[in-house]
Amino acid sequence: MVDFHSHILPEIDDGAQSIEESLEMLRMLKAQGVNTVCLTPHYLAMDESPDEFLARREESYQKLKSAIDESGEEFPKLLLGAEVFYYPGICRMEELSKLTLQGTDLLLLEMPSCKWNEFTLREIEELYNNTGIRIVIAHIERYLDFQHKSTLERLFKGGVITQVNASFFISKRTRRKALKMFKLSHIGFIGTDCHNTKYRPPRMNEALQIIRDCKKIPEQVIADYIKNLEYEINNSF
Repeated sequence: MVDFHSHILPEIDDGAQSIEESLEMLRMLKAQGVNTVCLTPHYLAMDESPDEFLARREESYQKLKSAIDESGEEFPKLLLGAEVFYYPGICRMEELSKLTLQGTDLLLLEMPSCKWNEFTLREIEELYNNTGIRIVIAHIERYLDFQHKSTLERLFKGGVITQVNASFFISKRTRRKALKMFKLSHIGFIGTDCHNTKYRPPRMNEALQIIRDCKKIPEQVIADYIKNLEYEINNSF
């Protein structure tokens, strides 16, 4: 299983604040059956260039990798990526492809929490159609209440992929909607979006158990999700 969205890299954003915390989150994910973790720290274009961000990310990753090697433990496979915050004009960023998930053409894009206007929608479509980058909208459940149904249908038809957080399934308030979306194959990836071990820990196992326990979801739908997930991650290198 893959955790597509995490903030495990140490001391790079509002996620793990120490190498020890990073290692503990990885141990938690391994115990939950996760074998691949996408490391997706926040990237804000207004704060730094892609190259500046990548240099910071590499420094953080090397510290974590050294700690993993020294531990002698077996941890999940790590893939480097980013959670890129949308801004008007993002489709003109020449170095955007550098922020895609390692070995893939997938870009995790965090959207503003408001109703997206026509300009924003066209930019997303332009990214997909003209850059060779496939857009994965991060934790789309946060934006559902702001958007018209036709907006989501338009994005789905345009090839945009959705990522939801494990908490979408775990919360009783949103569980029904999450399961319905999963049944309809409207969810491309699930991520924990974990930031620490206490207040925002990885809870992938709880989300997966809720999906498996739902009698309304055919086993084939679950099998197809896992098959697609493995294809996207493992066949892109």
